[in-house]
Amino acid sequence: MIRDKAAKKPIAKPVAKRAELPNGVIAVAPPSFRRERALIKRGVWPIAGCDEAGRGPLAGPVVAAAVVLDPKRIPKGIDDSKRLTAERREELFEEICATASFAVAFASPARIDRDNILRASLWALARAVHALPEIPKHVFVDGRDRIEAPCDCDAVIGGDGIVMSIAAASIIAKVTRDRLMCALALDCPGYGFESHKGYAVPEHREALDRLGPSVHHRRFFAPVIAARAKHQPGTVEADLFTVETEISADVSVAL
Repeated sequence: MIRDKAAKKPIAKPVAKRAELPNGVIAVAPPSFRRERALIKRGVWPIAGCDEAGRGPLAGPVVAAAVVLDPKRIPKGIDDSKRLTAERREELFEEICATASFAVAFASPARIDRDNILRASLWALARAVHALPEIPKHVFVDGRDRIEAPCDCDAVIGGDGIVMSIAAASIIAKVTRDRLMCALALDCPGYGFESHKGYAVPEHREALDRLGPSVHHRRFFAPVIAARAKHQPGTVEADLFTVETEISADVSVAL
């Protein structure tokens, strides 16, 4: 048999190229349920994830959430609340509320003023855990600080982007606080709480300078102190003296 030299070789199928990310963009893996499943295999259950929203703002409370996800009904798309659009957060909020156990706790501006923002946040996180329908056997909390929980507790830095239960808690805390700040905007119009949610954006700073602090502002955050000095002269020095006295008393007790 004589082969046709002109016969064409089989055409190789093109290999699909992996989609390339734009320059400067880094692919980030979504949070996983891996740590929770490892504990479940050891017989540890329930397992809660905890996170808070609102440490940085000049006004409004810190809102903490604790969530126990149902391993068989985990909503798809759970991620760190900061990576999600407001619309997607709202959707996931409803799905998490419908499938998981959760609790929310608040640290008011008064408590933040009294205890400082870190202590108030940790207090609210602990309160959220204690408010769960069933006390968990293990808790994962976002950040570097453990909380006072009636069980084992792991602090996970960047946990809202790593641990699924913490990510779910970040969504519950963020949406709850955003809704609350919209309600406070009706109580104190003019500050723009409904848009910036109390954060120190230029619009908020301008309103604070123009109107002075409201009852929802945190008294010892620097921009609020400056606004009080302008609108309520004489009150700042008294408040700072009170704080210094309380700190001195704490140190004396510790000694």
